Amino acid sequence: MSRKNEQDIFGLPDELGDGRVSPLAERMRPRTLDEFEGQEHILGPEGVLRRMIQSDRIRSMIFWGPPGSGKTTLAGIIAGQTGSAFEHYSAVTCGVAQIKAAVAEAAERLRLQRRRTLLFLDEIHRFNKAQQDALLPHVENGIITLIGATTENPSFEVNSALLSRVKVFVLKRLETENLGRIVDRALADSERGLGALGLSLEPGARQFLLEASDGDARVALSALDMASAFIESGTGGKSLDKETISQALQRRMLQYDRQGDQHYDVISAFIKSLRGSNPDAALYYMARMLEAGEDPLFILRRMIIFASEDIGNADPQALPLAVAAHKAVSVIGLPEGAIPLSQAVTYLACAPKSNASYLALHKAQEAARQHLSAPVPLHLRNAATALMKALGYHKNYKYPHDFPFHFTAQQYLPDGLEDLRFYEPTTLGQEKEIARRLDWYRRHGGAPGGAGAPGVPAAGENAGDTDKSEDSSEETRQ
Repeated sequence: MSRKNEQDIFGLPDELGDGRVSPLAERMRPRTLDEFEGQEHILGPEGVLRRMIQSDRIRSMIFWGPPGSGKTTLAGIIAGQTGSAFEHYSAVTCGVAQIKAAVAEAAERLRLQRRRTLLFLDEIHRFNKAQQDALLPHVENGIITLIGATTENPSFEVNSALLSRVKVFVLKRLETENLGRIVDRALADSERGLGALGLSLEPGARQFLLEASDGDARVALSALDMASAFIESGTGGKSLDKETISQALQRRMLQYDRQGDQHYDVISAFIKSLRGSNPDAALYYMARMLEAGEDPLFILRRMIIFASEDIGNADPQALPLAVAAHKAVSVIGLPEGAIPLSQAVTYLACAPKSNASYLALHKAQEAARQHLSAPVPLHLRNAATALMKALGYHKNYKYPHDFPFHFTAQQYLPDGLEDLRFYEPTTLGQEKEIARRLDWYRRHGGAPGGAGAPGVPAAGENAGDTDKSEDSSEETRQ
């Protein structure tokens, strides 16, 4: 839907066409840069966007930021301060036909009035590639100045052709101080705000409102608007307490989109907290995802991967525990499923870490790609037929269980690759013991090595260096 009132971009009348009072968040939209709160990194005295506005050198741009950070408001201020016509569309409800009509009007306006048109497209990420491509020629020839707004990463959601023709500005979540000034201004403003009601916020209620709004000015003002309605409809005093604000806020969902950036940002922070051995942060992100409606099995699938990738053999119990937690949550569901989920999170976070197995995998994959056809040593091949035996398959294979300590030296890798080493265990957790044992195996298997380990024969104790002929149990040793 287009907002065509070019003379009154944000100064909406108190009474809308149907007689309803406009929401407080709408009435309190800043009309100038001086009223605008936050985004000092681009709107401060030396901010690049402020300089562009003041010098009237506006180019097409995209605002990327969380809800309530001021994207729409800032676009309106730019239009007002540069004397541009302001066309406001939402990508959710409009298509190429409406954009073409707006462009035609903009071309006519430019021809007759020499006036620029600022076309604001909210949720631009909702446009598909073809719809975004339709904007390109008009952005290039300057008939419109496009300002797109999105809560999603434009690197993924806006095609590269359009992205190369616009300037991306990142808007940050509002700080508590910014929200505080916005709320105080709304309480004091008698013309557009709640000043005529003589309301006040108790200190505890004010702090609760600012924290619960989570950087979203629209949420803060909407809650304040609702709380004022509670006061007006009741017989109480003019002071808004924490209980009233809580009722006005109700249960606000966290800013989390299971298909958007927050989905990936939060799960990334969760995994990094596990990797960093910080159970408190990991639990916070786990709880945040659950509160926002994330599928707990998605979280657990990532934990299963983590148990192998980041813990591995430093604590071999991590993987079965993660798998067991996945099974438990699958069986009992939420909310009780959060208990085994929490147990698994704290265990994985506190477990010793090793990515040695993960690194070994990549080394082995690279070697396999480079030597995909390297012949398997004859003694390791399966002699399933008489011909295979005649060709030497399985000949001289040494069955480890026939030797002391169930180990004997022989070649396993193909010729020319004998000295390759993929797995290098750490000295943390259980992997410390694995490292000592593997060192003994490699040393007595003909590879460079070190000292022996408890439970593994010391140097010189292995009697398995003599060859043994194959016997009747050969079939079990294939």
